Amino acid sequence: MQDIENLCQACLELGAADLLLREYSVPFVRVGEDIRALESPPVEPVLMDCLWSSCGAEQNIKDLDSSYVTETGIRFRVNLHRQLGLRAAIMRRISTKIPTMDDLGLPVELLSKWLSRPSGLILFTGATGTGKSTTMAACLNWLNHNYHYHIVTIEDPVEYLFADNLSHFTQREVGPDTPSFAEGLRRALRQTPDVILLGEIRDSLSATTALQAAETGHLVLASLHSSSATETVERLTRIFPSNERDDASALLSAQLVGIFTQMLLPGVEKKLILVAEHFENQAATRQWIRQGGGTELTDFLNRGGNPENRSMTVNLVAAVRAGKIAEQAAISMAPNVDEFRRAMRGIGGSAAARI
Repeated sequence: MQDIENLCQACLELGAADLLLREYSVPFVRVGEDIRALESPPVEPVLMDCLWSSCGAEQNIKDLDSSYVTETGIRFRVNLHRQLGLRAAIMRRISTKIPTMDDLGLPVELLSKWLSRPSGLILFTGATGTGKSTTMAACLNWLNHNYHYHIVTIEDPVEYLFADNLSHFTQREVGPDTPSFAEGLRRALRQTPDVILLGEIRDSLSATTALQAAETGHLVLASLHSSSATETVERLTRIFPSNERDDASALLSAQLVGIFTQMLLPGVEKKLILVAEHFENQAATRQWIRQGGGTELTDFLNRGGNPENRSMTVNLVAAVRAGKIAEQAAISMAPNVDEFRRAMRGIGGSAAARI
C-alpha cells in the first residue's frame, strides 16, 4: 500500500493528471499532453493485488471503474483493466476544489436560469474527457450556495465531495452504495430529493426513470455521450425500444429544460478553453422534439435568434474572434468545417456569420 501512496504522491508533486500502471512495467504519468516514465521500479504483482483490493475488485475481474482515496485525502478515479493478460490501471487525479461556473467560463446567466427551475431534465453532453462532470459539479455548487435543497447524486465513481452549505447532499456511488444507475435513481425517488444528479444515462431504464423523476416534480441533471443537441435528442429517443419511442419523445419534449454540449480546446494562452452549444427547450421546439425533427432543431440553433440557443459553430466563431482560441484549433473541432469557414468570412445568414 505504501508503494501506491508513493506513486500517487509523485503524481501530485509533478502536477500530473494521470498515473498509468501495468504489471512488470515502469509507471508512467501524463503531465499536460506528455506521457513520461517515472524513475521508479517496475510495478510488482503485489502492488496490483493491493490496488485491486482497495478498489473493491475481485482479483479475477477484467474491467472495473472505481475510485481510490489516498491517506492524505487525494481522490483518484480508477479504471482497472487487463492488457495481454497483465493487470493495468489508469488513475486520474480528481481536484478536491469544486470550481464555480465563473471559474470554468460557463454562461452563468443561462445555467442559473435552468437550475432555478423547480423540475425538469437538464442534459450535459460531450465526448469523454470534455469536463461534463466538472460542469455538473459547478452547477451543484451554485445550487448549494443559493437554495435549501436535498441533492442526491448517483455517480460512477463519486468525483467531487460536497460539503453541505444551504443544501444537504446524499452522494451514492455505483457499486459500493447502489448496484446500478437505474436502481440508484429509482431508490432516490424515495429519499425526498429536490435535485437529482445522474452521472450518466446508459440505458432505457435509467432514461425512463430520469424522465419520470422530472415529471413528478424533481430537477434532474444527467450526462450523455453525444456531440450536439440534435444528436442528444436522437440518441435519447433511440435508447428506447421502438414501441416505446413515441411516448418517450412526448415525455422528453415536455420535461426537457435544456441541453448543454461542451468541448475543450487548447487556448492561445496554453490553457484549455471550454466552448459549448446550448439549446433551451421552448414552446416552438417541443413539437420538433416530439416528432423527432432533427433538421428543424439544427436550423433553429444555427439561426441563433436568442442567446439561449447557440450552435457550436456560432460559439466557435465567437471564441476565435475573441482571441481565446486559434482558428486552426476551431477548424479541427468544428461540426461542419465549410460552414465554419463561411461564417468566419461573414458569408451566409446564420448567427455565426453575423458575429
